[in-house]
Amino acid sequence: MTPRPQYPFSALHGQPQLQLALLLAAIDPQIGGVLIEGPRGTAKSTSARALAELLPGHRFVNLPLGASEEQLLGSLDLQAALQHAEVAFKPGLLARADGGVLYVDEVNLLADGLVDLLLDVCASGVNCIERDGISHQHEARIALVGTMNPEEGELRPQLLDRFGLFVRLGAQLDPATREAIVRSRLAFDRDPAGFVARQRDAQQALVARLEQARARVGELAFGDALHRQVSNLCHAAGVEGVRADLVMLRAAAAHAAWLGQQAIGEADVEAVAELVLAHRRKTPPPESPGAAAGNPPPPASAARQSGQDWGALPPQAVPTAALSGARPLPTKKP
Repeated sequence: MTPRPQYPFSALHGQPQLQLALLLAAIDPQIGGVLIEGPRGTAKSTSARALAELLPGHRFVNLPLGASEEQLLGSLDLQAALQHAEVAFKPGLLARADGGVLYVDEVNLLADGLVDLLLDVCASGVNCIERDGISHQHEARIALVGTMNPEEGELRPQLLDRFGLFVRLGAQLDPATREAIVRSRLAFDRDPAGFVARQRDAQQALVARLEQARARVGELAFGDALHRQVSNLCHAAGVEGVRADLVMLRAAAAHAAWLGQQAIGEADVEAVAELVLAHRRKTPPPESPGAAAGNPPPPASAARQSGQDWGALPPQAVPTAALSGARPLPTKKP
């Protein structure tokens, strides 16, 4: 039986920040994954599966809430090691997801210990298993995608901070966007193969662009001005530690690579800053017209940790081009 085609990334509508965050995590998995907060029916799993279709091997691995540490990391056959002096490794979910997407639905309900292990491996890109003096390691370059509905519980602040990027999805969409989403979904459900065929050129363009970005991102240098900009942003947000600084620099490099640039610029930092700071911010931003207009608040756990509830930074005009189109014109600074 032929597998049912997956909904293509090129046909996603209405969640540009989510799509951007997923692409950045795929370009550089060491960003630390994407945490998506939002109600049901906001295309979280559809978007994650669609991302996997852009990556070599199309690997999409779902981590069940009841998974054990052994299922996640893999296991070693100690008897084989003792009798034959060889390491017999049974791959776990992390090995299966190498080079693809590892999806954790309702990650806030997953045992904290497993979340810790998962984030450690995704940040390092290596899974190491040790049992009774015997060890084995393998590459685990994984685009981690976690989702949560805050009504069903929250992550501890320490775990929240360890997710690289954060996206909050609103329940409301404007009528035109709702219509576009529904039309596309109905067309896909009625004729999946035909729908995917019509998106083939756009999908292939995305695959090629993503492959080029993944090859280019490690060559982009971080200048002194870039370091100062990132440090100032993180300091102003009252962020503890330097994880946010590292993530923001990595994400800015991935953004520049996605746009095909030869250098990382100020606009690249501006494009990713809120994705990095939204779940880490401790200091309320200055009162601004954007804040007064009712921008969405940070995650509830971060707000409670500081004892305050404030608006996010005002939205920035950033060059997030149409995904399958050409590079955008640079935005003008106000």
